[in-house]
Amino acid sequence: MVKVWIVGAGGQLGTAINEVLDPLEAEVFNTDKEELDITHTDEVIGFGEINRPDVIINCAAVTDTGLCEAQPELAYRVNALGARNLSIVARKTGAKIVQLSTDDVFDGLSTTPYSEFDDTNPLTVYGRSKRAGENYVKEFTHKHFIVRSNWVYGRGENFVNSVIEKAKSQRELPVASDQFGSPTSARDLGRIILHLIRTNEYGTYHATCKGTCSRYEFAKEILKLAGLEAELRPVPTRESELSSVRPAYAVLDNFILRIIDVYEMPGWRASLEEYMEEWMNRGGIG
Repeated sequence: MVKVWIVGAGGQLGTAINEVLDPLEAEVFNTDKEELDITHTDEVIGFGEINRPDVIINCAAVTDTGLCEAQPELAYRVNALGARNLSIVARKTGAKIVQLSTDDVFDGLSTTPYSEFDDTNPLTVYGRSKRAGENYVKEFTHKHFIVRSNWVYGRGENFVNSVIEKAKSQRELPVASDQFGSPTSARDLGRIILHLIRTNEYGTYHATCKGTCSRYEFAKEILKLAGLEAELRPVPTRESELSSVRPAYAVLDNFILRIIDVYEMPGWRASLEEYMEEWMNRGGIG
C-alpha cells in the first residue's frame, strides 16, 4: 500500500484529494499547520524520516495576495522554504513530490494561453514566492510533478462560495469582466494529481478544466446552477468586491497533458455542475 503524505490537508484541495482517494489503495498522512509547520526544517525532516512516505503532495500555501504583499517574508517562508523542506524529505526518502503552483507565476499580459514552456514573469509577491517554490522542488529532487492550476474552487473560501453567499444578501453584485481564466474544481484537480503519482511522467504540468470565461460569465453560471436571482453587473476589477487584483489573463494551456495523452480534464461547466449538485446535497453549505 502506497504511503501518501498530504501537506495542507485542511484546505480545499487537501480535502478534495481525501474525498477522491481510495482508502484501500493508500495509507494517508494528513497534516496541516496545527500539526506540522513546514517552515521548520528539522521538524519536517523528522516527520518524513519517521513515516517514510512514498508520495508527498504539497497543498500548503499562503494564497492571499494582499497578505503576501503586506508580509513577503511569510509568503516566502511558506511558499518557497516550505517547498524546499518537503523536497529535502522527498530526496532523502526517495519519495515522489507533487508541488501545487499557480498561474500567478506568469504576468497575465498575454492574449493566448500560457503553456508549460512559456517564460515565467510573476508581478506579485505571491507569484514570485510560488515560482521560488517551484525552483526549489526542481533543484532538490527529480521525482517531481509541478502542477499549476487556476480559479480553483471547493469546500472553503473561494470565488464560487463567495458569489453564492453575497447573492443571498445583495440584490446587485459587481463582478469583474476583465479577468479571464479556466474555473477548475478541487476534485478534478485532485483526480489528475492521483493519476500522475501512479506514473513516472515527471515534470511541470498545467491542469485546468477545459474552456475559458470571464469572472462575470463564471458568476452567471454559478447563480444559474444555485437557483439564485441576484443581478450581476460587469465591472472592471477595481470596482469588483468579489475579485482581488490578479493577472488579467490567467488562461493556462494543458499542453503537456495533451501531447503525451496522459489525461483529459473535463469542461469547466460540467465540472461546476457536479460541484453545485454536491453543494445542493450538502444543504447549500460551502
